[in-house]
Order: sequence, then structure tokens, then C-alpha cells
Amino acid sequence: MLLAFDIGNSDITMGLWREGTWQVWRIPSRTDQPELFYGIKVRDYFLESALATDTVETIVVSSVVPGLTDKLKNVVRSLFKREPIILGPGVYEKLPIEVLNPYEIGSDLVANATAAYFKFKQTCIVVDFGTALTFTTVSGTGKIIGVSIVPGLRTALRALSQNTAKLFDVPLEMPKSSLGINTVTAIQSGIVIGYEGLVKHMVQTIRHELQTESPAIATGGLSFVITSLKPFFQVVDPQLTLDGLRIIGELMKNGQRS
Repeated sequence: MLLAFDIGNSDITMGLWREGTWQVWRIPSRTDQPELFYGIKVRDYFLESALATDTVETIVVSSVVPGLTDKLKNVVRSLFKREPIILGPGVYEKLPIEVLNPYEIGSDLVANATAAYFKFKQTCIVVDFGTALTFTTVSGTGKIIGVSIVPGLRTALRALSQNTAKLFDVPLEMPKSSLGINTVTAIQSGIVIGYEGLVKHMVQTIRHELQTESPAIATGGLSFVITSLKPFFQVVDPQLTLDGLRIIGELMKNGQRS
């Protein structure tokens, strides 16, 4: 079995790959929590699922939160008695994809690009709906051509509610109309419908620059929020990042580049 950790700014997504499918758990990303907190969480998930830690053969970690990387690395060493593969420039150079600015790019974007390259084998645009909304364009030859980043849906919503005295947090749901009739629907209209236009325009701008109708692939925990975008994407795959980590783990284990 293979275990993958995608450490993001909001959550740690922990995925166990077995029998051709993912079993997924989430842990809040809290840099103020001690290493023991994460160790107990991971151990309890395995106990609740009646899983033995010694059956895990490969562990891959992607982290965009430096304050959590070492904590999870130590948890892995303690619970699984294995050295994890930590995504970074040293790993990138062994992969069959060409990574743009390896010391700057988020490792989750590299995982996305890897999965897209292996699954589609053509130039495509990965739209990741997470804490940040990212657009990663990867060529059919495996080169990351470019990345665009804007605040994610929940990040924009939180910024609005926290910085405006009379507004408050609202559910991230597609409103029935663009004409908000109260505070909740007004915010939903502006954020959710507004981001629909943002996503479409960004993808269309990238396609225009590439001069090709590259397919767009959606991933991330919020990829299902803007329901009207579903037909716009060739695929909506919330586990794309985990699949990228799995592919990278298998390549590193087998010592292969393709």
C-alpha cells in the first residue's frame, strides 16, 4: 500500500492507496499543534480502519506549509518505520516532467502536473480549487509551462467577512440568481458566480496564448462548489493531487523516469 500526505494551508489530506482506490482522511493544518497531535490522528485513522501500519510500503509527502513538514516527517518515521519521499527539487529532477522554477513552485502543483501528464498525454490546464485557486499548464511533453494563482473561494469569502463589519461567513453554495436579495445570497452571487467568470476567462486566456483548445481539469476540495462549471471541464477529479503523489511514489520506488 501507498500512503500520501498533501499538506495544504487549510487541511492535510491523507490518502491510502489500496486495491486500486483511495481511502481519504483530512486533518486541519495547524502549525500551533504539536507533533503528538498529528501522530495520534494518523494512528487513530489506521486503528479505526483496522489497518496495520507495517503494510504501508511507500509514503509520499507534499507540503506547502514548512511548519508542518518536519512534524509529519517525524510522525511517519515513528509510526511506519519508513523514510518518506518529500517532494522538492531533489525529487523533481528524477521525474519525467520538467519543473518550472523548482525552488519556487508549490509541490502540490508539481503533483497535479505529474498526474495530468500521465493521464492525458497532451497540453492541459489543471485548475485546483483549494486555499488558493491555481491554474497549472503542463505540455504534452511533460513541461510545466506556467502557473497562475488567485485567492481561493473560501479565502476570498473569509477575507470579505473578516474585513467588513456587517458581513459574516456564509455557505459556499451556488445561488439561484445573480441578483442577491439578502446578505447571504449577495455574497454568494459575488463570490461563486464571480469566480465562475474568473475561471472561464483565465482558462480561455491561457488557451488563446497557447493557440490550442487545451482541456481543463478541475481538482481540489472546492471543485464541486461552482456546479455550472462542470460541463466546462473535461474532468473533475478531486483526487488528482493524490494521484500525482502516487505516481511520483511509484516512480521513485521503481527508480524509473517514465
